[in-house]
Amino acid sequence: MTTATKKAPDKRTDLAGPGIGNYVDVEKILPKDYEPLLNPKDTQMAITAAKQYIEEGLSRELNLIRVEVPLIVDAQSGVNDYLDRDGSRTPVGFHISNDHNKNPIDAEVVQAATKWKRMALQQFQMTPGEGLFTDMRAVRKDYFVDHDHSIYVDQWDWERVITADQRNLTFLTQVVEKLWKVIKGAEQHVQQLFPKLKTKKYPNLPDKLTFLHAEDILDRYPDLPRKQRETAILQEYPAVFIYGIGWTLNPGCAVRKEW
Repeated sequence: MTTATKKAPDKRTDLAGPGIGNYVDVEKILPKDYEPLLNPKDTQMAITAAKQYIEEGLSRELNLIRVEVPLIVDAQSGVNDYLDRDGSRTPVGFHISNDHNKNPIDAEVVQAATKWKRMALQQFQMTPGEGLFTDMRAVRKDYFVDHDHSIYVDQWDWERVITADQRNLTFLTQVVEKLWKVIKGAEQHVQQLFPKLKTKKYPNLPDKLTFLHAEDILDRYPDLPRKQRETAILQEYPAVFIYGIGWTLNPGCAVRKEW
C-alpha cells in the first residue's frame, strides 16, 4: 500500500482508554447512578492527603526529590513533547513580546514532561540511584476526552538515573513493586482518614500486581485489538503491569524482549 492510498489512523481511537474509541461507547460505560462518597470539602482534603502520601512515598522508596516542572516553555527549546509522530496533536502556543529585553518568545504550554525530566536530571547533577518527581500540570487540547482522559492533565511524573546493568526485567519489576506499594499505601491512608471511602461498592486495590508481557496478552486474545485486549485482561486481573510495550508484537513467538 502506498503512502498516497494508506488511510491515516483515527487519532481519537488511538488516544482513547482501554477498549474505548468513541463517545458512544464512553456513554455506555459511564455509571448512571454515581454518587460521591464524600462531600466537596472532604473530597479535597482526601485528595490532598493522597498527594502528600504519594510524594513522601516516592521520595522514600525511590530516592527522589520534588522538582517543579515548567508550565510554559520556549517553542524553540525542544523541551516540549509532542503526543504523536505526525504533528497532528499540537501544543497550545502564544507569543510573548518581551519588549524590555528585545527578545520576543514563541511560547508553548507543556503537553508532557518526558524530555524535560531527562534534562532536569542533568541540571540537578543526579547520580545513579537518585532522581526527581513532579506533580505535572499540562494541557492537551487535541485529546479524545473520555472517562479517564482530560484536556487538563494533572499527573505524577518521575525519572531516575540508572546504570546500564540495571536495564533488565528484574530491576524493572522491583521498581514497579515499590511504586505499587506507594499507591496501595495511599489508598489505605485516605481510607483511615475518611472511612466512608472503604466500601464494597468500590473494591480495594489488590495487594499485588500481576506482571504480564504484551505478547502473552496477545497470545491470549489474538483476535482483539490492543485496547480491547487490555480491557479483557483486566477482567481476569484487576491490576496489571505490562512488559514489552513499544516493541513490535510477534504472535506465537516464545522469545521475550528484555527491557
